[in-house]
Amino acid sequence: MEVFEAKKLWREIAKYTTPTDFSFELEIHHKLLNIFHIGDFYYYIFNCSTAKMELVSDSVRKVLGYYTGDFTVENIMAVMHPEDLPYFLTFERKVTEFFTALPAEKVMKYKVSYDFRLKRANGHYVRLLHQVAPIQTDQNGAVLRVLAVHTDITKMKKENGSTLSFIGLDGEPSYYDVEIGRVVQENKGALLTRREKEILKHLLDGKTSKQIADLLFITKLTVDRHRKNMLKKTNSSSTSQLMIKSIQESWC
Repeated sequence: MEVFEAKKLWREIAKYTTPTDFSFELEIHHKLLNIFHIGDFYYYIFNCSTAKMELVSDSVRKVLGYYTGDFTVENIMAVMHPEDLPYFLTFERKVTEFFTALPAEKVMKYKVSYDFRLKRANGHYVRLLHQVAPIQTDQNGAVLRVLAVHTDITKMKKENGSTLSFIGLDGEPSYYDVEIGRVVQENKGALLTRREKEILKHLLDGKTSKQIADLLFITKLTVDRHRKNMLKKTNSSSTSQLMIKSIQESWC
């Protein structure tokens, strides 16, 4: 039932249009530049009209333990954590509503971000940051094909639940934490200074405060003060939460 409902949504976002053949290489390269990822990841091309995978990167084997041929919509939803499946479908409805309402010329200027858990081939669940961007549309704004990147954030996020965000590219506004009530929060990343974003990038690279201080020729005390300020500005309770938000919402 869930698979049928999801496929119905994807056909709706494609406006029941059958896409023409498409050369992926250039658009994949362009979109990957706009999807920041850290750690292990894989990507795939999804045809919304047929609800089928058209290309899956070999790195899915490393992250999930599955062969590319086994990475299908049916199998993904079968191994999705039962607690995450309901909000996955809710978010996909919102995604369909959002892109359907956009003017045709703006459809390619947004990416979608949220996370969920999938069961690996070894039986253990991994939390994945799910980022999706259209790579083919038509003159009516139908979303025909998308590029999706799944990044393993298991070690960075322990709490359950997720929020949906629409990240604007090329100067378009972003909409954060969009849930059932369509609550929109301001872009906290815009509050960060250039130095804070610089420090944040180093944190995402796994560097310590002392290592960052040495790289930037400042004291460790100054780095720690910036880190504390960033937590306060972004309403983050920990550095891990700050890092997750920065990836989901493209602050760097």
